[in-house]
Amino acid sequence: MRRITSSNTAKGVAAIVGVGPQLGLSIARKFAHEGYTVAILARDLGRLSRFADEIAREEKAQVFAIRIDCSDYRSVREAFEGVLSLGFVEVLVYNAYYQPVSSHPTTFTDIKIDSFEKSLAVSSLGAFLCAQQGGSPRVGWGAMAKRSRRGPNLDDNGP
Repeated sequence: MRRITSSNTAKGVAAIVGVGPQLGLSIARKFAHEGYTVAILARDLGRLSRFADEIAREEKAQVFAIRIDCSDYRSVREAFEGVLSLGFVEVLVYNAYYQPVSSHPTTFTDIKIDSFEKSLAVSSLGAFLCAQQGGSPRVGWGAMAKRSRRGPNLDDNGP
């Protein structure tokens, strides 16, 4: 976990899983701007650290870069040990997905089973594991959003 600190925040932790250069980064920046301590999680810690530096500098916020492989239970557990050490996870945004590397479009019949299984593991199992590990210890508190092709799905069970 890489810590970037600029100021104290009054709100809880916003954990953004699956932070890349577009949507995830924008979401993290917005929560930092709103005063949350932000944990950004993805596989590439080097890139995450650059994002954390950028957000912390621009928003004067606390931003933590944490490596995670959403398809691996141990990685999710270890990542959320770091997230939970920051405080109560008030917001969890799951934005992770797996896209196999391909130089040309693939037809449905050409999709490899291992690629399909990895995609399922990241999109379904990963969301479950992150919600389970980062979930609120108090029932009826917190929110989780999952990005999908139909847009965000927000489950808000605030007090």
